[in-house]
Order: sequence, then structure tokens, then C-alpha cells
Amino acid sequence: MELDEHGRPEPPLQGDEVTTLLGFLDYQRATLVWKCAALEDAQLRVALPPTQMTLGGLLLHLARVEDHWFGGVVAEGGELEPWASMPWAAEWQGAADRSGEQLRGLWAQRVEASRRVVTTALAAGSGALEVTHPAWGGQGHPSLRWVLVHMIEEYARHNGHADLLREALDGQTGE
Repeated sequence: MELDEHGRPEPPLQGDEVTTLLGFLDYQRATLVWKCAALEDAQLRVALPPTQMTLGGLLLHLARVEDHWFGGVVAEGGELEPWASMPWAAEWQGAADRSGEQLRGLWAQRVEASRRVVTTALAAGSGALEVTHPAWGGQGHPSLRWVLVHMIEEYARHNGHADLLREALDGQTGE
């Protein structure tokens, strides 16, 4: 696996669909790690007005999104803690009560749990990407392929926010 200058795994230029999807998802996850690296707790709590979004909030939100889509939807495990007892979108404010170590640790744990779910789902063999799972209270049934593409989109969108937040903090820029 080739890493770029920021330690992100380069998505494969050639590969099958699963390898390509997982390569791009891991690249986007690593981009978030890069944007949140070497920051103190207080820096992870800094918002860029007019939004209240913070890098710490992004870590907590994306931990929730990982659990929701992979643990809750693909694994069909329902809403997991700590999210089940947390109002929707409260993670944005809840990040201020956690240290950077806690935020990074929770996010990393949820990513690893998501990877295990995907590995298990893919072990079913060819056609695993087409298998659908109940979501939105049973009102929709996205496939694993849809969930993976959605997660790439979710990270890419929020990594754009992270770019702006990080530049406002210390001037660090990057794609």
C-alpha cells in the first residue's frame, strides 16, 4: 500500500469494485485523521463562525455515522450506544465535553468496528454489495454498495469542512 505525504493510503488506480470503494473510504478516513492531527483539546473545540462545527464535533459525528451505517444498518444491530441515549445531532455539542484523546479513540474504535462489519458482509461472497439492509425505520433498503458510496461522500463533504476549520486554527492547508 502506497502512502502519500500525509500518511493516507492512495486509493488503487486499478482494482475491482470492492477494493476501489474501500480504498477511497480509507483515504477519506485518513484525511480526517490528518486534519485532526497534532491539535490540543482546546483547538478541537474551536468553531469557525457562523457555524458551531468543530474538528472535535466532526470526529464525534463521524464516529456516530460509522456506527449508524455499518453497525446499525449493515449489521442490522439497531442504534448503538452511546448514540441510542443521545439526541440526534447532539454529538456536535457533546464533543466539547471530551478530550482529544477520547474523541480520536472513540472514532478509531468505531472505524475498526465498521471494518469488521464490512469484512463479515463481504465474506458472503459475490453479490455482497447488492445485499440490502433496512434503514430509515424500514422505509428504505440500501445495499452495502450504497452505504460504502454514501460513507465516501459523507467523509469527503466533512473533510471539506475540516479543511476550513484547520486552516482557521493554524494556517495548515491541503486538499
